[in-house]
Amino acid sequence: MMKKIAFTLLFTGMLLTVFSQPIRDKTKLNNERADIQNELKEIQKLYDKVKGQTRLTIGQLAVLNRKINLQEDYISNINNELRIIDDNIYLSELEIYRLNKQIDTLKAEYARTVVYAYKNRSSYDYLNFIFSATSFNDAIKRIAYLKSYRNYRQKKVQIILETQKLIAERKKQQLARKQLKKDALENKEEQIGVLAKQKEEKAATVASLKTKGKELGQQIAAKKKKDRDLQNAILAIVNREKAAAEAEAKRKRDALAKIEKQSENSGNNAKKDVTINTPEKKTNTSNVAEDKTNKPVDKPEASKPINYLDLNAKDVALNNSFEANKARLPWPVDNGIVTFTYGKNTIDNLAFDNPGITITTPSQGVPVKAVFDGEVRGIFNLGDGKAVIIRHGKYFTSYSNLSNVSVSKGQMVKTGQQIGTAGSNEAGNAGQIEFILMVGTSKVNPRPWLR
Repeated sequence: MMKKIAFTLLFTGMLLTVFSQPIRDKTKLNNERADIQNELKEIQKLYDKVKGQTRLTIGQLAVLNRKINLQEDYISNINNELRIIDDNIYLSELEIYRLNKQIDTLKAEYARTVVYAYKNRSSYDYLNFIFSATSFNDAIKRIAYLKSYRNYRQKKVQIILETQKLIAERKKQQLARKQLKKDALENKEEQIGVLAKQKEEKAATVASLKTKGKELGQQIAAKKKKDRDLQNAILAIVNREKAAAEAEAKRKRDALAKIEKQSENSGNNAKKDVTINTPEKKTNTSNVAEDKTNKPVDKPEASKPINYLDLNAKDVALNNSFEANKARLPWPVDNGIVTFTYGKNTIDNLAFDNPGITITTPSQGVPVKAVFDGEVRGIFNLGDGKAVIIRHGKYFTSYSNLSNVSVSKGQMVKTGQQIGTAGSNEAGNAGQIEFILMVGTSKVNPRPWLR
């Protein structure tokens, strides 16, 4: 009996553990789906603006590609939901089966008590059982036994009723899950139809580009040149900051060496005075001085190159704080869509590398904000837009394609502080900024750093 109870408790615990995981997964999927739906709404608004325009731009194609990718993510999310629903249905079937086996056992046990009660139904038998006791204490024990036996039977009935109720609830939940599965399948079919239409629309758009391939090539070439100019400008600023930090470090080393040399000269002068006053110790003193001079100095161990942007206490603290906020940095704009990702992007078989991420906003002129505390180290014109470089210790963030700038070089800025406004995109119907993140002279993908 104890083994059966232990097994039941273990099985119940396993079911609770397994059921809790799908619940967490379902919550995560719902949050992901809400994010995808929100972005789909925003990108549809943006696409409606560019749809049907005679002049096609790489930005328009990027929006269309992003829309299709989001739709595929949406369908993948539904597939994951279907998997969780199927798991829930399967686990629930196992629980219903277990409960049915349990109720069969309970009914069998209760039937035995009923048979026993029937065989001993005469009140005389109960009285005879009590009065046949050998002592008063024995009679009290027999009365308590009969009372506990009656309570045992009542508890069996209560457990059977509760188990039957639980089975009915589980079956009701199964019906609800099966309805959820039906709804999810219908939604999946609907979204697959939407995706098919989007791909047809893309195919028609690409077909119309056959005569405009040269124009798109020129646009991509122009973007590549603009990106190169931006990267060169950023690297020039980063190298200048590194050179300044290195020069400051050298100045401090030279000053320290000068102090140590003065201290050493003072010590030698004191030794000369001692030598003059005590000529008999001249040889010994000279030998001691010579030993100190000729003592071999340990060479510093080989190590990685010094990062002069991570030397002083202020930079170290800022770097640690920046790194601690990875995946929590705010976006440079409150509302926007990533139309070009970091690294390789392909538009109608034309590929280019993006040094950061390109964010398209609903309109130009929206505020652009610093993603972290830092110091403005560069402001310059880049084509028809402006760019701002902010240093955060050894980290540098770049915000370009700004229509105007509201900070000045050398100014300290705080996280979320406005530094300018977004300029227009290629088609002139929305806003757009280029956001780049550098660690020293190396560019990195900003997406994992942003929340």
